[in-house]
Amino acid sequence: MVHAMPKTILDHIGNTPLVPLRHISAGLKFPIYGKCEHLNPAGSIKDRLALSVVTDAEQRGVLTPGATMVEATAGNTGQGLALVATVKGYKLVCVLPEKMSADKRVALAQLGARVIVTRNAPPSDPANYQNLARALAQEHGWFLTDQFNNPANPRAHELTTGPEILAQCAGTVAAFVAGVGTGGTISGVGRFLKSKLPAVKVVLADPVGSRLAHMVDSKHADVDGSYVVEGIGSGKAPHNLDLALIDAAEVISDEESFAMTRRLVLEEGLLVGGSSGTNVAAALRYAQRHQPDGPVVTILCDSWDRYRSKPWMQAMVADGAIQSRV
Repeated sequence: MVHAMPKTILDHIGNTPLVPLRHISAGLKFPIYGKCEHLNPAGSIKDRLALSVVTDAEQRGVLTPGATMVEATAGNTGQGLALVATVKGYKLVCVLPEKMSADKRVALAQLGARVIVTRNAPPSDPANYQNLARALAQEHGWFLTDQFNNPANPRAHELTTGPEILAQCAGTVAAFVAGVGTGGTISGVGRFLKSKLPAVKVVLADPVGSRLAHMVDSKHADVDGSYVVEGIGSGKAPHNLDLALIDAAEVISDEESFAMTRRLVLEEGLLVGGSSGTNVAAALRYAQRHQPDGPVVTILCDSWDRYRSKPWMQAMVADGAIQSRV
């Protein structure tokens, strides 16, 4: 069979590896598998939605050559959009909450995006990053890529991520575990898997301090608090989140997330960020509690390179690991 040669780096988005977490899964009947989305060209799962949103807008004629796009982002969608914008010739403005790492700000600027940082404001506040991005789009006539509401986001995962997982698992998946940023991944993958495997369980991995777990199961605390892990959790459900698809929720603390991230790096050789730790910690707890009769799959969301300035990442360096003989 002759395969078409790729035309640009965008042709390498998706088709990421699925790997068993051998050490972390020790003692389980079936292993936990991690979908290596940190190996996408711009370093995260958000590459998929970035390409999907831009392609959809071009096909609908609402994004024209040389236009400026604007997005409210925790950093990863911005990097995916910046990659797509670079290849396709668009301009990009990214609005980030101030809690997001300096590494993400620098990376976005290096990719040619204009970066606007706003305070960590609740959804009702005009300074909230989503509200500010929407206001800037209206003021300047920019195209709002709108990852939280754009149906091209979950569609990307229903058409690509979900089918890849099913094929890589040879048609058998017991549970799919993911956190929620925009809701696109868990909704798109969940919708596809449930259409093929009605018995599959879709499980939310949620940080302590997020309200989303309570919306899935009222046994979880109804609190809208702060947490350090980036890119997942919220005080309200994003439009792209289909709560009806979710069967259960596991709530994971920052400490658990970052401890698991350390294990992923040092035991599995997977160079991932904090939300990957949240996902895997939730997947492990679910698998230990329920002993499902098949593999549990979760998402390794992004690469560790965007968190190196954060205290939790710096704390992963053991005392005495760096020595000078000068």
